[in-house]
Amino acid sequence: MDASHDQVAIRVRDLVVGFGKQVVLDHLVLEVRRGEILGLVGASGGGKSVLLRTIIGLLAKRSGSVEVLGVDLETRNLQETLAIGRRWGILFQQGALFSSLTARQNVQFPMRENLSLSEQLLDEFANAKLEMVGLSAEDGDKFPAELSGGMTKRVGLARALALDPEIVFLDEPTSGLDPIAAGDFDTLITTLQQTLGLTVFMVTHDLHSLNIVCDRIAALADGTIVEVGPMDVLLASEHPWVKSYFQGKRGRALAHPPN
Repeated sequence: MDASHDQVAIRVRDLVVGFGKQVVLDHLVLEVRRGEILGLVGASGGGKSVLLRTIIGLLAKRSGSVEVLGVDLETRNLQETLAIGRRWGILFQQGALFSSLTARQNVQFPMRENLSLSEQLLDEFANAKLEMVGLSAEDGDKFPAELSGGMTKRVGLARALALDPEIVFLDEPTSGLDPIAAGDFDTLITTLQQTLGLTVFMVTHDLHSLNIVCDRIAALADGTIVEVGPMDVLLASEHPWVKSYFQGKRGRALAHPPN
């Protein structure tokens, strides 16, 4: 991983994160290239979401460094913190919508926090973001309790895109969706990445998403990245956890799809 700084969106070096006596991430090293979809895979409870939350500053690290879009997140001042936060969007696992706000109001939330726009423009921009993720203006009038799981994810993604970010973080984006809805969401992610030129950091355990969506996959085991590359690299890996995950019954189906 020796890409130059202008080719790297996220650079993690020697990262150590822990809780009490437990070390979750142990001198982890990872680079996410600009314009790629990188999938992060690992065992349940193995630290995938911890890594994501550490990168975006929600969890403190013990040591190491994290740079996002060339900014060292430890040395930044308050102004830089606010500025870099506007350059990424986040879709959390369950959508994390405000239940008391409509879908449109949820999408508008980061706009109200960061932009000075009239109500008319807020409505127009929010409707445009909803349309971008395959929802209608009428869907924008619904409250989260009235949305299906797939629609909730799409509203969360529209909110993540509200400020036209350069990076989008996705935490288990297809979790809880049926295979058809998950496939549609995979297609949506790919289309948006190609259309908008996004860098996508996607935490997932979904083998189909890893195979269809991701340019590269990083495997997290024993607190560190043990393998990174396109799917064929992961399928050929001899690391015990990676081998069991990608060469198990489902993994073999990816390598040898039925005719």
